[in-house]
Parts: sequence; C-alpha cells; structure tokens
Amino acid sequence: MITGYSVATLVVFIISIVFVIYPVSIPTPRPIPRIPINLTTAPIIAIAILWAAQCLDPAVIRGGIVGTDGVKPYNILILFFSLAYMAITLDITGILQSAAFWVSNKGGSNGWKLYTYFYIMLTLLSIMLGNDPVILSGTAFLVYYTKVAELNHISWLMSEFAAANTASMVLFVGNPTNVVICEGFSVNNAAFTAYTILPFIACSVFCFFALGGQYRDPKYVPRRLDHTADLDARSVLLDPIGACVGSFLLASTLILCLVVSFFGIDVWKISLPFAVAKFIYDVAWDHYRFARQIPMLGRGQKGPDESEVQPDDGVMLQDVQALSDHKGRHRQPTLPLPTTDKVNSFPESDRTLINPSSSPSSKTLIAQWRFNAIALHKRLHTHFPTFFTALPRLPFALVPFAFSQFILIEALSHQGWIDVFATWLLRATQGDMYRTIWLIGVLGVILCNISGTNIGATILLTKVVRAASPMLSNQTIRAAAIALAVASNIGAVSFTFSASLAGLLWRGILKQKGIIVSQATFAYWNALPLVVMTVAGLSVVCAEMAVLY
Repeated sequence: MITGYSVATLVVFIISIVFVIYPVSIPTPRPIPRIPINLTTAPIIAIAILWAAQCLDPAVIRGGIVGTDGVKPYNILILFFSLAYMAITLDITGILQSAAFWVSNKGGSNGWKLYTYFYIMLTLLSIMLGNDPVILSGTAFLVYYTKVAELNHISWLMSEFAAANTASMVLFVGNPTNVVICEGFSVNNAAFTAYTILPFIACSVFCFFALGGQYRDPKYVPRRLDHTADLDARSVLLDPIGACVGSFLLASTLILCLVVSFFGIDVWKISLPFAVAKFIYDVAWDHYRFARQIPMLGRGQKGPDESEVQPDDGVMLQDVQALSDHKGRHRQPTLPLPTTDKVNSFPESDRTLINPSSSPSSKTLIAQWRFNAIALHKRLHTHFPTFFTALPRLPFALVPFAFSQFILIEALSHQGWIDVFATWLLRATQGDMYRTIWLIGVLGVILCNISGTNIGATILLTKVVRAASPMLSNQTIRAAAIALAVASNIGAVSFTFSASLAGLLWRGILKQKGIIVSQATFAYWNALPLVVMTVAGLSVVCAEMAVLY
C-alpha cells in the first residue's frame, strides 16, 4: 500500500539521484568553504533525511549493509577491492604501457590498423583486469600518444572507453554489477561467463563497426601516420618481476573464484587472501629493493618528487618521455629526483610554516602536524612506492555510494515500491521471456543514466525481477539476469558520465590532462555505439535462450 511515507521515500531517492548526476557545492562560512552534494554525499544525506522522517528504520539500514535476498553488499565490495588492488598494482609495473607500445609498433604507419589493434588490446586487457584499471592507465596513455602523434584525441578516447566497458561483462569480477547479478539471481560465476561471452562478442564487434562508421573521416583516424621508429616496450616495463608475480596471483585468483563458485563458497574468501598475499609481496619486494639501493618503478632510489608528480601521473611519466622523443625515437626514461634535504624538498610556503623565525603562524600545532604528515608520506612513498602509488587509485568513493544505494533501494522495498514496480513488469511482459529480455535490457540502459550509475540500476532491477519471480518461469528469470548483465555493462557507454564510476573516472583523468569533453559531446559519440550494442547484445541473449530453453 502506497502511503505518504512511500511517496516521500521515492521523492527523496529521485532527488539524491539528480545530485549524483548533477553535483553541486553549497557555500558555507569558514573554515569549511563549501559542502559538496555529489555521488558520495547525496545518497548519505538522503538516508539521513529519510531516517529523520521515519521513512526507514535501523532494520532497513542493516538490510542494506548486510544484504537481503541473497545479495551481500560486503561480499561484493570486498571482492571488488581485492581484485582492484591486484589489478592496479599489476598495472603500476608498466605492463599495460608496455603492451600499448608493442601494439603501436605492430600498427606501424597504418592508421586503421593501429586503431584496430588498440581496440583489441584494450578489450583483452579489460576482460582480465576489469574496466577501471584499464580506464585509469589507458586514458592517460592515449592522451599523451594522440598529442605527440598529433591525432584527434576524441576518436581514440571514445573507442577506448567503449572497448573497456563492453569487455567488463565477460567475467563476473569485471564489474561490481556482475557480482550483484550473480548473487541476486544465484547465477554460477562460470555460468555467467558462458552466458555473456556471445553477447559480448556481438556487442564488441558491432561497436567497433559503429565507431568505424562514425570516424571514417581521415581527420579522426588518418589513413597513414608519421611513424618514424619503433617504441621501446621494455623501457616502460618498470618492474618485470612484479609483473610476473602480479599476473600469476591475479590469474590464480580468477581461476579459483570460478572453481569455488560451483561449491557455493563466497568468492571474497578467495580474493581477499590473495590480495593480502599481494600486499605482503609488494611491501617485502619494495623493502628488499630499498635496502639494496635497487631503483624502484623506474624512479630511482629516492622516489618521485611529490611537487611535480601527481598520483595518477607518476607511472605515465615514463610514457611522456618515451613518446615525446620525436614521435618514436626511444630512450631510457629518467625522472627528476628530489633533494635529500627533507626541509628544502618542500614548497617555500611549507618551509615558512615550520621556521620559527619566519612567521608567527609557524608556532601553531597545525603547521607542525602538516609538515610531519607530508614528511612521513614522502618517506613511506620512497620506501614502499608500489602500495602508496596504488592507494590513491583505489575507488574508495564506491564504498559509501554502494552501501547508500543498497540502503535506499531497501527503503523503496520497505515502502512497497519494489512490489509496485514488479507488478508493472508483469503487466508489461505478461511473463513472456523475450518481452522480459527486451524490457529489462532497455530499461537497464536507460536507468544507468538516471538512477545513480549502473550499480544503482542493477540493484534496483535485480530487486524488481526477484519480487516478480513467483509469477515468472525459471527460464525467464535467468534470461532477465543475462539481459541485465549486458545492459549494466554497455549502459556505461551512455549519455551521462555518471552512468558508471568508470565514466566519472574517465572524465576526471581527461580534465587533469587539460582535455574537456562536454556532456553533449560524450552523448553524441556514444549514441550510435550504444544503440547498436543494445540491439546486437539483446538479440544474442534472445537467441541463446531460444536454443537453451
């Protein structure tokens, strides 16, 4: 029964989504200059408002954290962060940049051949590593590559974004939404890949053809490139031993996660120990090299100069120097080292704060704490560069956002909205499997744009289909799960950046590099690939279900 509390819950939920898509900052008096209302804070504020209005209670909050209907949020986040850490530390070794250089050499001076090779490389890497690590390093690499090669960046960057997000549907660990679907619909992890591999191939192939049609003008992808010499792929492989160890641990984790899924074991119990083992290896290996004065991550013994290297740019400096040497004349990269004087290595403003004779404010505890914190961070970064380079790259914003989405959708369920939506689904499809595939698939793509990223859309539609399950056949439920898997991944290649966390990450990296891609531009170039992939992917799901059932 819909009541005033139900309406208030839905309204607050919608408003929180609006602020996720269009974040704002509220000016406030000092010391806090602004309060951001965005992806991280908007859902939390919405929960606080609903709690104060008695639209939800502690039981609803607990259900959103611990999980209901077989979906365990903590399981999903532990699994995702464990694999993200292993993938990011593997990427830090330079393996992705090395692969990109190798592909560049194979492509030579043929523009479309190189474009195709990059698309295939990014697809294969995203299958194994997931979309976020590939977006993180692939975007930065392509920015530098297109600048040095004097290429139109938009065609290459949009291709990378589409390839990475489409490929994340293959393995259940490729995207947090996949884990939600596997748990919510009790889909075996190995079976998930068996169901999604054919839709993925269709989406990937047709997406490439759509991209090729859009960028057929030579100004986007030139027929011939000014290729003067091969790039040295080895020069950017910063840690060959770490790359081998990281690849072995990540591959072992993925294989074991697939195997244990047949026995009903929570996969986080596999991924977390491997992530801990990788962390111990990283710390031990860095300490070994530090103690023996072995250069680490290509930066020399002293580590990066924090005033010159941003966390997301550190690894890519290798690429800048290799690429900027006259479009291909390679050399061994060298990076600037900071001075050994700990005080002089900080900006003048910080030295002023800790010099008793320079300013009255130097006597404050805040200034001393700031200096000590910066000095400690620099020492730790120098001693353990792998962990402290990976740490800022981990998507910590996902934690409050994901839990908040689970809680808000649990609140909608508590107020009766999930049952209402389930009734609408049954009326629209009449329980027909093929209608369900298309309705869930298309709704999934749309809701990725308007329900607070593809995570929110997946949680919502999973709850709706489960609520309607007593009136649906097992085949129809399974078909809805696979259609949602396709939609939640290709839905990232959509009209709003906030359709996925990868989109927000992608935009942020480009902004750091001085490239502004507007919302309209993003939507314009994604429209054709998205429509083509939606039709191709859902058609293959229909064909699969027709053959199987």
